[in-house]
Amino acid sequence: MKKMITAALALCFLCACSQEPAVGELFAMDTIMDFSIYGSQGEAALVQTEELIRELEATLSRTDESSEISKLNAAGSARVSPQTAALLASAQEYGAATAGAFDVTIAPVANAWGFTGEKQRVPGQEELEDLLALVDSSAITVEGDMVTLSPGQMVDLGGIAKGYTSDCVEAVLRQMQVESAMVVLGGNVYAHGEKPGNTPWRVGVRDPQNQEAYVGVLELQDAYAITSGGYQRYFEQDGIVYHHILDPDTGCPAESGLLSVTVVAPANGEGEQGAFTQPGNGAMCDAFSTALFVMGEERALDFWRESGYTFDLVLVTEDGRVVVTEGLAQQFSPEEGTGYVYETVS
Repeated sequence: MKKMITAALALCFLCACSQEPAVGELFAMDTIMDFSIYGSQGEAALVQTEELIRELEATLSRTDESSEISKLNAAGSARVSPQTAALLASAQEYGAATAGAFDVTIAPVANAWGFTGEKQRVPGQEELEDLLALVDSSAITVEGDMVTLSPGQMVDLGGIAKGYTSDCVEAVLRQMQVESAMVVLGGNVYAHGEKPGNTPWRVGVRDPQNQEAYVGVLELQDAYAITSGGYQRYFEQDGIVYHHILDPDTGCPAESGLLSVTVVAPANGEGEQGAFTQPGNGAMCDAFSTALFVMGEERALDFWRESGYTFDLVLVTEDGRVVVTEGLAQQFSPEEGTGYVYETVS
């Protein structure tokens, strides 16, 4: 049986505000998205944001036969929009940075497991080995607007597309001079500015073992907080639970000792806006939350210390610990009575 948690997957914002926001909700990119946008431009920004998300979904979905990604996968090469080309190039960068722990060419393996369809199954080892030969994002060629895959390859941007969508939403809010907003794209949270009243947004980090509870609360402003966890989508067969985060080395659900990974990074800021939004920290957080879940605690913390990228982490481990990197020490409040042991690492 397939199970999926959709609404505010791992993160939920907590707010008591006197000012009334423009509020919206839509189902897109296979998750529920919620928006609270404050100020005189709130309603207009909400409309533009929802239109933008629909456009991105139609471009980046691999299950929509008319999308650029679907056409690329079907033909093996295609001319694509600047957004798609830039996102594929970023995906290659993050794949190389994480030594392949994040790889958008995992699509044929994900198909074998049935995570993108209605019927899930456990593929055999020989089948997985054949498909793993296709998993190598460095083999994608991106030359201007022309993208070419190696024979048999397919790409799935599900591990980076919602993060990139957050980048695009940030750009819209800044262009429209919105000062305060909260955007929740499933497990992807973007806190824009401060909460009305000039206080940080309070973002609860879900307990992977109890969807009605939190392991703690982050105080954020102008920041991304993006979570990946095995509990978000999974199925059970013969009493064994198989989750959707696949290890590109094995082709099987990652067994890393982690229950969830939350990556937190600053917002992109004003920047220069061209014809499209370049992938930024939203895309980075999305990709890294998946990759670091695959890596496991020790490798994830080494990557945090040594990679050169700017981000912080909240790791929830299978052995009952919540590990918070030092950059969040003053922004994270543990929840009482959870039974977890809390650690801050430097």
